[in-house]
Amino acid sequence: MTVENQIPAPVASAVLEHVVRSIVDNPDAVVVSGSPGRGRLRLEVRVGPDDLGRVIGKRGKTAQAIRTLVRAAASRDGVDVEVDFVD
Repeated sequence: MTVENQIPAPVASAVLEHVVRSIVDNPDAVVVSGSPGRGRLRLEVRVGPDDLGRVIGKRGKTAQAIRTLVRAAASRDGVDVEVDFVD
């Protein structure tokens, strides 16, 4: 578990970590961090070097689905989020 405790969107970050860890081959390498940015919370996801393509998916469809799911979860936290996948 590598979600930083200081993220002001605990539901969104927990959902994000759970979904990404379910998709990748190396779940221990998943790191979710948060920082404020452009009027919304920016959640950054880092995965192992071989798992980035798996998380992004064909034509970015998996990444877009993850973003949609996390935005819905963030409404429970009362914040807007932006999800970035970092290599």
